Amino acid sequence: MDAEVKETSIPGCFEIIPKVFRDERGIFVKTFSYSFFKKYGLNTDFKEQFFSISRKDVVRGLHFQLPPMDHDKLVYCIYGEAFDVVVDLRVGSPTYGKYQTFILSGEKSNMLYIPKGLAHGFCALSDKVIMLYAVSVEYSPEHDSGILWNSMDIPWPCKNVIVSEKDSKLTPFDKFKSPFIYNQGDNNE
Repeated sequence: MDAEVKETSIPGCFEIIPKVFRDERGIFVKTFSYSFFKKYGLNTDFKEQFFSISRKDVVRGLHFQLPPMDHDKLVYCIYGEAFDVVVDLRVGSPTYGKYQTFILSGEKSNMLYIPKGLAHGFCALSDKVIMLYAVSVEYSPEHDSGILWNSMDIPWPCKNVIVSEKDSKLTPFDKFKSPFIYNQGDNNE
């Protein structure tokens, strides 16, 4: 896999920018390579993959699964453009309670590798956004959780936010008691 791996400000979270092959037919992008991920110490054992389609101003998040069903996640936009956010929820992390934002787009084909203990969400910037997710643990309804999308000072660019009823009832960040512990020896460094 020919790609650039950029460390983010949050330990263990990486932006991956793969080589995009373009010709008169369109584009071709390799999104996963076992040996490439292994080389960077990233989880290579994904158990489930899914996608979402959102219209402009939809906010999804900020989601995660609670231990012991917490997961590493690989996220990318295959169509459109999204304002993507990760929040560090790992107690003891040097960036606990901090967030970082990214613009993910089908055109750029950049991806985020999100380790366990980070919340994830996004806002659809274009009229249609297709996001693809690969996770290291299967979905578990009883461990499904999140923090309220607007309970931090994240500069969401959406004007007329559309959010699900479920997401509108998530716990605000200042009321969330984190079960996640930062382990510097994991792929969190």
